[in-house]
Amino acid sequence: MSDSNKAIARRLYEEVFEGGQLEVADVLVGPDCRDAADVQDRRGPERVKEVAAMLRAAFPDQHWEIHELIAEGDRVVMHSSISGTHTGPFMGMPPTERTFSDVHHIYIFTFRNGKITEYRAVRDDISLMRQLGVIPNPAGAGRTS
Repeated sequence: MSDSNKAIARRLYEEVFEGGQLEVADVLVGPDCRDAADVQDRRGPERVKEVAAMLRAAFPDQHWEIHELIAEGDRVVMHSSISGTHTGPFMGMPPTERTFSDVHHIYIFTFRNGKITEYRAVRDDISLMRQLGVIPNPAGAGRTS
């Protein structure tokens, strides 16, 4: 079970987010799957596809590197990083045309019956915003391209 859950988490990021195969979310994500931090409580594969489409529109060349997948019981923890180029609108910001890299994320997925039923994220949004030039980048911190 642990290895199959890790494979599902990997597929979500490689095929849906990076690869743009949004329909794969219907296979991997449960109908009531929720983002534990979503105050609007939007659920299911449609929500995952909505987020993936938004990120693909903003960063069409995005690349997810999965550094670690750790499974225990019904949970998988994924440590990953994303890189890409900001060529489309993102969270109300116009494209900066800047590249970014090495923006780390940690996700905790919960599984039931071979599907993701809940996820939580810890993302380094500050690093992303600095690399995009949206917030000041202290001397020596992160990339400037």
